[in-house]
Amino acid sequence: MGVRQLFAGVLVCLGVVLEAAPRQPSEAQPAGLVQSVGAVAMTVGSMERSIAFYSDVLGFEKVSDVEVLGEPYERLHAIFGLRMRVVRMRLGGEAIELQEYLTPRGRPIPVDSRSHDRWFQHIAIIVSDMDRAYARLRQHHVEHASPAPQRLPDWNVNAGGIRAFYFKDPDGHPLEILWFPEGKGDPKWHQPSDRLFLGVDHTAIVVSDTAQSLRCYRDTLGLRVAGESENYGPEQERLNNVFGARLRITTLRASAGPGVEFLEYLTPRDGRPVPADARANDLAHWQTVLVSYDAEATARAIRGSVCSALSPGVVTVADRTLGFTKGLLIKDPDGHALAVVQP
Repeated sequence: MGVRQLFAGVLVCLGVVLEAAPRQPSEAQPAGLVQSVGAVAMTVGSMERSIAFYSDVLGFEKVSDVEVLGEPYERLHAIFGLRMRVVRMRLGGEAIELQEYLTPRGRPIPVDSRSHDRWFQHIAIIVSDMDRAYARLRQHHVEHASPAPQRLPDWNVNAGGIRAFYFKDPDGHPLEILWFPEGKGDPKWHQPSDRLFLGVDHTAIVVSDTAQSLRCYRDTLGLRVAGESENYGPEQERLNNVFGARLRITTLRASAGPGVEFLEYLTPRDGRPVPADARANDLAHWQTVLVSYDAEATARAIRGSVCSALSPGVVTVADRTLGFTKGLLIKDPDGHALAVVQP
């Protein structure tokens, strides 16, 4: 299958569900197929502009900067003739990867993108002080996606007291800053720190059917369900900037790294699917990087499952320029890309 449905994904909100006990592996849920979420990657239009934004505005630090080209990378990303610059940036204990296609160039993010379209994806950046963080974003004239930070209502047991705000990077990728009150979120977000931006809690993707997505991420790849919630009301509508938004939110986690959140819009149901001609070099493309010690086993596991391969098999990368020896690009049932890499 070519690159034709390689778009990314999604959007909105809050990893604000209570952690549940880890599920026990079953025959349908292989143990240890994915060891961790290593990074969240996005395609950017100008690397220098993106580096400046993520470092100067949000406090990320650049840890590597390389260029790759050649047949293995063409097969991995399903883009012929690519030359790609990849910059890895770290915030606290988590990382993002910025990918600029020097050739061939892709398309911009659709100007009419909405938070419930299924190509919408974001990362949630935890802050130590929401008011100071929002003031910093205003100082740098970021583009709003929410009208202002929202405090989620106390009637919502899982989310009450959490504050969140959506905005966009220079390419139009949606981002979230998130503040957890005491007793919510990972305990590490409550450790004393002099930093304003602390790290990445999760990446969120819009899905059309939670049960179907679980068959890919949980039953095939082996991530565990960490919590569930249902969010709605005027605060949620303004956060996502979607009138009438009612979301079923499901959080999954590997043993390490950011979580992956499903955002299923129960209402409205008119979110658009990933375009059939989407490609990895389009700026709307995201990919969640999953670390596995057996890429071949992952490739075998997805055969006949609801998740499918985008690369034509496992690709061996001899130069280790990007820190892995084998890789495979796959997609979930809604077309969100996942890069499985073997160290």
